[in-house]
Order: sequence, then structure tokens, then C-alpha cells
Amino acid sequence: MAGCCENKSCTLAAMRADHGRVLKIVLAVNAVMFLVETFAGMAAHSTSLLADASDMLGDALVYGFSLYVLTRDESWQARAALLKGLIMLAFGLGVAAEAIHKTLHPILPQGEAIGLIGLLALAANTGCFLLLYRHRADNLNMSSVWLCSRNDLFANVGVILAGVAVIYSQSRWPDIVVGGIIAALFLKSAVSVLRQSLASLNSQPD
Repeated sequence: MAGCCENKSCTLAAMRADHGRVLKIVLAVNAVMFLVETFAGMAAHSTSLLADASDMLGDALVYGFSLYVLTRDESWQARAALLKGLIMLAFGLGVAAEAIHKTLHPILPQGEAIGLIGLLALAANTGCFLLLYRHRADNLNMSSVWLCSRNDLFANVGVILAGVAVIYSQSRWPDIVVGGIIAALFLKSAVSVLRQSLASLNSQPD
């Protein structure tokens, strides 16, 4: 009798198990970094750190969603995506409101803290990127989360540059501008997720 590993279904099960292990790791990393950047952003009065924290939350939701749908049907996938989109929208609007508040009520953020936490976030996302890299071509699910991780590296570099710019310019504007850009991209992603999930739910049979 042929061994289990020669069976296509067993190979698929092994791949799903490997994907699940990797997704659990990157989910934990992003959840921890969401908390770190949120508290650091509030302490440092940094819009860019709070925006990047929201991005970390979005990533954690993406990874959690990807983990959840490994064995779920399309209706559950659509419901989970809708919830994810609503949470992302709420946090994105919160960061946008915070950026407006900082514009109207000037306060100089702590550039050193922004740079250091930005470096920590870059290191965390680089680790996630490397973990996901070898699975990027396995399927659409893993390809999408890898692209998400890759794009985060650019946001982290932006936060670091904002911290350096704040230190040398002694101005709040680099932090606000970078935070606003990240928040805008985050809101765009949230709206896209909501549209896709609503379209998927509407296409489901009654």
C-alpha cells in the first residue's frame, strides 16, 4: 500500500499545517508589536507610530484571518473579512483624527523614541517577511500575506525617517505627514476589504 505522504491529500494537509505554524508566529509578532507601538506612540506623542501600530493590527487581522480560513468555506471567509474590515476602518479613522488633532494642537513628538521603535518594528517585520518568503508561491492566501509583510517594511522605513527628521528639524510635521500617509493607505485597504467582503456576502446563496 502506498504511504500517506504519497497521497495528494496528505501532502496538502502537511502544507496547511506548515502554513498554520508560520501564520501563528507572524500573528503573535504583529499582535505584540501593535501593543508596543500603540503605547510608545501615545507616550512619544507620535502620529507615525500610532499609524504603524494600526498597520500592525491590520497585519495581525490578516494573518489571523488567513489562519482561520485555511479550512473554512467561503461564507465564513466573507464574514471574517467583513469584521476585519470594520476593525481596520475604526482604527484608521482614529489615527486620522489623531493626526488632525496634532495639526490643530501642536506638540513636538519624541524623535528618538520614534526612531528606536521604528527600528524594532522593522526588525520584527523583517523576521516575518523571511518566514513567509519561502511560502510566497504556495497559493493565493500565502502570496497575499507575504505581499502584506513586504509592504510593511516600507512603512517601517518611513517611520524611522520621520523620527530622524523630527530630531534634526525639531518640527512635528515629518511625524504627522508620515503618519497621515500610512493612515491613508490603511484606510484604503480597509475600504477595499469591506467592498470585497460585502460583494462576497451578497453573492452567497440564501
